[in-house]
Amino acid sequence: MVESPNQWQFDAFGREEGQLMGAVIGAVTDVIIGRRLWQEWSEFWPGADDPFGQFINPVRKHVVTGTLSGDLPWNSTAIDGDPVGYVRNLRDGDGGDISVTGGIDTVRSLFLAGVIDELTLTTHPVVTNEGRRLFDESVPITRLTLVRTQQTSKGNALLTYGLRPSD
Repeated sequence: MVESPNQWQFDAFGREEGQLMGAVIGAVTDVIIGRRLWQEWSEFWPGADDPFGQFINPVRKHVVTGTLSGDLPWNSTAIDGDPVGYVRNLRDGDGGDISVTGGIDTVRSLFLAGVIDELTLTTHPVVTNEGRRLFDESVPITRLTLVRTQQTSKGNALLTYGLRPSD
């Protein structure tokens, strides 16, 4: 499940996991984020002074929303119009890497539209019966290519998949 990690993640995310995630997001200059997650994060992260806060606060955030518009607080801009076209234009620009941080519907829709090049999933050693799946019945069978894998001493696995067949 990909929802409410605060309910099941416990102490399974430590310094080692933070360092690995730091390496994943190191070149990111722009973040695509859904409105609900943006609203949650914009209330919490601006006051945080930990490594993720140091990343997420200054990075440019592009919010997928049908209810907000224009420039938003917290270095954020609402995506006007088609999110897929917006992400394609952003990707074709001169910036650095783009990360889609969520929420579930945002990741799923951009995945289905083919604008996500790589998918990095963190698997925690826990089983839960709550929360939504990232890939539900709306997602067709899609072959992925394992690009990188890293395992932590706590048993977490960071798995990066390519979404386009390698040549």
